[in-house]
Amino acid sequence: MADDLCFYKDVFLIKGPKKSPLVLRMIVLMFVMVCGVYICSICLKQVSTRNKSGYLNVEIIQKPCPEPNIEQKELPYVHYPKPKTYSRVECACNPVRYFAILSMQRSGSGWFETLLNNHTNISSNGEIFSVKVRRSNMSTIAETLDRIYNLDWVSSASKNECTAAVGLKWMLNQGLMQHHEEIVQYFNSRGVSAIFLFRRNLLRRMISVLANQYDRNVKLLNGTHKSHVHSPLEAEILAKYKPIINATLLIPNLKQVEDMTTKALGYFKSTRHIILYYEDVVKNRTKLLDVQDFLKVPRLDLKSRQVKIHRGSLSNLIENWNDVQKTLTGTPYESFLHAEYRR
Repeated sequence: MADDLCFYKDVFLIKGPKKSPLVLRMIVLMFVMVCGVYICSICLKQVSTRNKSGYLNVEIIQKPCPEPNIEQKELPYVHYPKPKTYSRVECACNPVRYFAILSMQRSGSGWFETLLNNHTNISSNGEIFSVKVRRSNMSTIAETLDRIYNLDWVSSASKNECTAAVGLKWMLNQGLMQHHEEIVQYFNSRGVSAIFLFRRNLLRRMISVLANQYDRNVKLLNGTHKSHVHSPLEAEILAKYKPIINATLLIPNLKQVEDMTTKALGYFKSTRHIILYYEDVVKNRTKLLDVQDFLKVPRLDLKSRQVKIHRGSLSNLIENWNDVQKTLTGTPYESFLHAEYRR
C-alpha cells in the first residue's frame, strides 16, 4: 500500500515540459507587428485628413473674390479670368471688364486704341480679326475671343500690371456684321461691352481711305507702307498725295457707309455699349473720361504718340475739289465740306 502511494506521489510530482523559447519569441514578434500595423494605420488617417483640409484651403483661395462695392446690375460684366499660360497671382482678386471697339477703317480707331493702351490697367489687343482665318466662322471667332478675354492672348498691349479691362479693335467688315446675331449673343452671355467709334465727317474718312490705299501700293515712306505715323515729317510726306474722288459715286458711297453704321447700332443695341465719334474725342478730351468710367477703371490723363496726317481745309486735300463741292452742295452731306477740327 505504501508502495502504491509512493507511485501516485511520483505521478503527481511529474513536471510538464518547458515551453520552447522560439515559440515565445514568435508570439512577441507577432504582437509587435500587430501593434505596428495599428499605429501606422492611425498615422496614415491623420496625414490623409491633413491633406484633405489643405486641398480645401486651396479651393477656397481659387474662388472668385467678393466685390462688395460693385452694383448688382454691373455683376454680369465683372470677371475673374484664370489664364492657362500664367498665374495672375496677386492680381487674382482684381476684377476684369471685357470690351470690344467696334469701328470702321480710317475712323480714328488706331489712334483711339493707343490712348486706351496708354492706361496702366487697359489692354486692347489690336485688329485681331484682320486675319481672315480667325473670322471664317463663329466657332473660330468664339475661340479667338475666349483666348483674348481669358488673358491668354499675347501682344504688345499685354500689361505687367493688373489688367482691369481687356479687349480688341474690331472692324464692321471683319465678320462682325455677317455673324452679328451670334456675336451679340456671345457679348450678352459673356458680359462684353461694346465701344462704338465712328466719324461724323464721312468725306474726311473717304480721303483717308483713298490715301491709305494709294500708299499701300506706292509706299511713300522709303518703300514702307504706314497706316499711322509718329512724326510730323512722315505725316507731311503722306499728306502730299491728293486723291481724286469719283463725284458720280460720291453720294452713294457716303450713304452706304452711313447705312452700315445705322445697321451696326441697331444690331448691337441690346448690348451694354457707348457711342463715340472721332471728332468729339478730338475736340473734347472729357470723352476719354467717359470711356474710362464706362470701363470702370481709374481716371488717367491718356496720351498718344500718333500724329494726324490730313489736316486743314478739305480744299487742300482733294485734287478735284470743285467737282466734290458741286456734288455735295444742297445735299444732306453739304456740312462735310465745311467741318474742320484739330488734333
